[in-house]
Amino acid sequence: LLPLEPPGSVLVFLSAVERCMSVMQSGTQMVKLKAGSKGLVRLFYLDEHRSCIRWKPSRKSEKAKITIDSLYKVTEGGQSDIFHRHADGSFDPACCFTVYHGNHMESLDLVTSNAEEARTWITGLRYLMAGISDEDSLAKRQRTHNQYPLRRETHLNHCRQTFEEADKNGDGFLNIEEIYQLLHKLNVNLPRRKVKQMFQEADTDDQQGTLTYEEFSVFYKMMSLRRDLFLLMMAYSDRKDHLTAEELANFLRNEQKMANVTPEDVAEIIDKFEESDENKQGGVMGIEGFTSFMRSPACDIFNPLHHKVNQDMEQPLSNYFVASSHNTYLTGDQLLSHSKTDMYAWVLQSGCRCVEVDCWDGPDGEPVVQHGYTLTSKIPFKSVIETINKYAFINNQYPVILSIENHCSIQQQKKIAQYLREIFGDKLDVGDALSRDSKTLPSPNSLQGKILIKGKRLPSYLSADAEEGEVSDDDSADEIEDDFKLKSSNVESHIRKKLDSLLKESRIGDKEDTDSFSIRALLRATHQGLQKNLRQVQGGRKRKTMKLSRDLSNLVTFSMRHSLMPNPCFSSGTPGDVLSFSETRAQSLVNHKAEQFLAFNQRQLSRIYPSAYRIDSSNFNPQFYWNVGCQLVALNYQTEGRMMQLNRSKFMVNGGIGYVLKPPPMCKGSFNPFSDDPLPAYPKKQLILKIISGQQLPKPPDSMLGDRGEIIDPFVEVEIIGLPVDCCKEQTRVVDDNGFNPVWEETLSFTLHMAEVALVRFLVWDHDPIGRDFIGQRTVAFSSLMPGYRHVYLEGLTEASIFVHVSVHDVYGKVSLRGIRGLFNRSSKSSVDTNSGGLRKRSISDHLLRRTASAPAKGRKKTKMVLSESVASISDPKNATGAGTGGEGVSGKEGGVVVEKRLQPRAPLIHRPISMPLERLLQGQLSLCSPDKEQHDMGADTIIGG
Repeated sequence: LLPLEPPGSVLVFLSAVERCMSVMQSGTQMVKLKAGSKGLVRLFYLDEHRSCIRWKPSRKSEKAKITIDSLYKVTEGGQSDIFHRHADGSFDPACCFTVYHGNHMESLDLVTSNAEEARTWITGLRYLMAGISDEDSLAKRQRTHNQYPLRRETHLNHCRQTFEEADKNGDGFLNIEEIYQLLHKLNVNLPRRKVKQMFQEADTDDQQGTLTYEEFSVFYKMMSLRRDLFLLMMAYSDRKDHLTAEELANFLRNEQKMANVTPEDVAEIIDKFEESDENKQGGVMGIEGFTSFMRSPACDIFNPLHHKVNQDMEQPLSNYFVASSHNTYLTGDQLLSHSKTDMYAWVLQSGCRCVEVDCWDGPDGEPVVQHGYTLTSKIPFKSVIETINKYAFINNQYPVILSIENHCSIQQQKKIAQYLREIFGDKLDVGDALSRDSKTLPSPNSLQGKILIKGKRLPSYLSADAEEGEVSDDDSADEIEDDFKLKSSNVESHIRKKLDSLLKESRIGDKEDTDSFSIRALLRATHQGLQKNLRQVQGGRKRKTMKLSRDLSNLVTFSMRHSLMPNPCFSSGTPGDVLSFSETRAQSLVNHKAEQFLAFNQRQLSRIYPSAYRIDSSNFNPQFYWNVGCQLVALNYQTEGRMMQLNRSKFMVNGGIGYVLKPPPMCKGSFNPFSDDPLPAYPKKQLILKIISGQQLPKPPDSMLGDRGEIIDPFVEVEIIGLPVDCCKEQTRVVDDNGFNPVWEETLSFTLHMAEVALVRFLVWDHDPIGRDFIGQRTVAFSSLMPGYRHVYLEGLTEASIFVHVSVHDVYGKVSLRGIRGLFNRSSKSSVDTNSGGLRKRSISDHLLRRTASAPAKGRKKTKMVLSESVASISDPKNATGAGTGGEGVSGKEGGVVVEKRLQPRAPLIHRPISMPLERLLQGQLSLCSPDKEQHDMGADTIIGG
């Protein structure tokens, strides 16, 4: 745990931690602070598995808990917004701490009776969070990719927890009936005779008919044996039950595409993952060690080199996509939710590099941040700037863009300027990098540690002596149209009730569909309380102006222009001018002037923000705007779902720093992203995915019967999200009654015209006669895919994964397709033909893979689909919920997007596998092919179509 400390210190530390755990599990009475109410005295305790914090009394009973893996951070003292609201409480800071948790950074604000209790909980929680980051949480496992998780300890902990949960009467033994119930809960449907056979094999003590924990561990190991990994190991071990060092090296080279594998590298892998001391001494790896290795980050589908910056950061800012947030301060919907400074801390540490600050006149001459003309709460502008200053550069030094929407009087604008100068200081000084005479934008590298202000700027023709001047105010209230401005509070209760109703309705709907309930219903329901209908505001806008202070204007780096005209001029302006579009207007431009928009984005920045219709803070599909090179595609970070998952996967490509380099054709030249063949001379990529098996897939999160519900019938869907011509979905068949270890063994193939912008989305569904239920997903950028046999861990689920084989090939000329024969060669009719030459001289899978509980059942076949990424227009209220790509939860039309069956099958294509251009893997110990060698290999393996 503390590798730099001497052994004695480690023992002392562990002893102290165990004391903390003991105190926390015994429980501590603390005061729980809430906004707008007095504190509540509750008994808080750590559960027996050390997996969640619970409290009592509570009306929520079983739901009164916070899981450890949902914790974001623990802060000492009264620093949160809630503590500030209780400033008159005279709490001792040493007795105060805040636990931040969940996707929205919710805070649990606690006060203990003495400082020692607070210190105990803070120490204990931080220790538990550190343990989770190494072993269980996918998101944190990715951030600590260079440390192998303790998979064996995780497995043992999971086995112990499973045993205790199955031991209903707590006697320390499991009988056969308890085993049957456990298997049902684990989504395992084994024949009873098979279960009895394994039970009897494990039951070796004198007390026959029950299993102790040690005997259950044997049973669990038998049940968990990975037949697919065993076959894979046997294929390389000449049918032995272990791999020699040389055989393991061959596997790494041939399948995982690693080059320059040395004996020392292989010895290190065996030492890290092999569980048997005898095997370690013999320099070989058995099935358990091989399984641990294959389930480690070393064999994850995500390229570990991409956890760090790996792209050229010296190009102009216009050549990068920039992670951007809309109305950053909001924690929920756009009309009624709370504003919190904590949101800025959260999004900045999550890699967001463009945040929004809406400034309004506040009391006592102090500007505030809020969503104007709504019932959202207000927070001091100064507190927002202090938070940004504190958290902007904690995780990376690349520049932060502050998008300021200014609605203040001249006096409070001067206060804004004063706070910006005093708090940010030298961070605002960019020298001559962005002068008005600059012909290109500076690079992210040249602006490290800088904060760039985007806002209104006084015109250059105004006298330098003028302390203020008039500028366009067309953006004002701005991202909220006139008909949404709430002029009085008498409609608050009606709107709140309707919002609650709609949100409840959405929870029942498909979790993958961000537009699964109609915002139009809210508009109709609150018609009397709103000023007028949006359709009446389409024309006849009168130009508005506002006064701008010279003090504030002088701090602006990027001059912001909101484009309200239907046909903006893309040719005017300097590199420092940023055009800002609502989703609705940007969508029209993409549909009608895609090439001009693309050319503009090669020189200048554009920002896209959500439509005024999205008062529920839902998000549009960012890919639609990335396809034309829009850099600042602003999303509501507080709303988790499909669109934020796409956004996260986009920016994981370059270390999660918030800057991702555009593909070369988007930075220079011209093409039509909507064309059927947008770049004829550009090499296409063929992606072949073999979906082999699944592991520990849970029941759907909204299963009405929970763990008691019927065993799932899973299938996998793979979706490509990129240029419209590349967007499509393919599915495996359904495996009946097996969520624990289903086997599909199907090959899915895709051809991509611009792979650099494509995202690959893996989804697991539970088939149901009346639809399908979402189980989990993982989205990975195409350029971050690793070749070979890989595990795809589902986001947010501890052990759930699917096992796949990845291969990528270059394609030139006409696109055609034919699959390859591999170790797992069963394919669906709508997938690829697998009759061409193999990767190895022989395959023994046909001889070894026989029908067992883990082999595939005859399932229902799913159809291949082509997905149109043309976003449905939302300028017409009839289409208000169809913006962006919808969810995956419905067939036919999905969230406003038409899904069609492919009418003509792709023609066959002969190919050979090639390695991907990666440099090093496994903590940088294993080097891969150099780019030069890779280009040579690609030349030998490219496919020329007829």
